Amino acid sequence: MEPSIPWEVVDLVANNLDPKTLATTACVSKSWFSTMSSDHRWEHLCTSHFPSLKHLRSIASPPLPYHRLYNIGSTALKRRQRTPQNPKITLNCLIFIITLNNPKSKPVSIIRQGTELELDHKPLFRFDFDVRDRSKWLDFEVSDETTVTWNVVLRGFEGVFTMMDCKGKGSFISGSDGWFSAELPTSGCCCASSCGASSGMVSEMRLVIKEEGGGGGGGEGRRTVVGSVNVGVLSIVSWRYVSVDDCLRYLQHFLEPFNV
Repeated sequence: MEPSIPWEVVDLVANNLDPKTLATTACVSKSWFSTMSSDHRWEHLCTSHFPSLKHLRSIASPPLPYHRLYNIGSTALKRRQRTPQNPKITLNCLIFIITLNNPKSKPVSIIRQGTELELDHKPLFRFDFDVRDRSKWLDFEVSDETTVTWNVVLRGFEGVFTMMDCKGKGSFISGSDGWFSAELPTSGCCCASSCGASSGMVSEMRLVIKEEGGGGGGGEGRRTVVGSVNVGVLSIVSWRYVSVDDCLRYLQHFLEPFNV
């Protein structure tokens, strides 16, 4: 049996209820639902709390009731405010393998354990590798045909994810930088280019170019080589490097072992 309260009283009380209480009282009965969920009662609440969602009402067919639009906005806000879970993998579990290749030289590789990587006080997924102390890199002459591959491997080779496999941009001359970048696919998608899905992140690599050799005049015998390699992951939205935790949460979708 529905509560025997005059409709005028119910309407007056409803005008002074907060959204959570208003939604709760709508569950009392069918007539209360009609009163508590009416558009004229929720329109101001919806437009004042979530003005950016107002246009969604007219797009839907039939138009969304304001109480439902408010619920959608409230749910989305709670999800955005939710504290992200810690990633299940750590940087120490990873191995970075970077390989450079071109027709003029033998391929060269950098292999770095996650335990070797240095982090700043605000850990970002960006790392610098100095290769000047490695004699094999002096034999690698950089050219416009240079390509790079950057793989992230889960320790024990239980998983591997290719961050990039591409050719560089720009002129590879001393004093300049060679840039490589690749848009990363959304987690759960094998290839962004084939299905149009994107993670909103880009992997990036920079080769710092220098000249070595050629003690005589005229620059004879001098070679364009790599002085250091810098890698990182950028957000497409802010064009800033993402945090280590954010990138680890992304990588775990591709690296975590699973049963076939």
